[in-house]
Amino acid sequence: MTELLLTQAEADQLFALEKHRVNDEHYDYGAGVLSIPLQSADKREQFILDIRRGRIDLQKGTYQSRSRQVTVLARLDFGGAPHRNPDDVEVPCPHLHLYREGFGDKWAAPIPIESFPRISDPWATLGDFMAFCNITQPPIINRGLFV
Repeated sequence: MTELLLTQAEADQLFALEKHRVNDEHYDYGAGVLSIPLQSADKREQFILDIRRGRIDLQKGTYQSRSRQVTVLARLDFGGAPHRNPDDVEVPCPHLHLYREGFGDKWAAPIPIESFPRISDPWATLGDFMAFCNITQPPIINRGLFV
């Protein structure tokens, strides 16, 4: 996926925008991958909420917010491997990637526990991630049997 380069100010503005679901479609939360369209309150900007869950290890996953189809604004990785930053510092999992001008989503940091207090519960963490990303009218996601 080719990344659209944004200035830090542009990325910060996009991240701060209120995000709404685009329709009343229902999505099933389970193993696998979901890509759910979102939009700004004024409908001028389009976003995507990506949800990836492990098929074998349901405690492993990634929640990601993208703008303009390809630019990752935020990505939360949990239950997986550590991440090595461009400065060669390793960050354990769970960790959070936020857009950084010139680097995109290549830098990770430890999660802010105040934003993700329930990181051991993937379903609750999805709600925390949506709040963190300012998704104020979230998509309708049905909780699966194995969540």
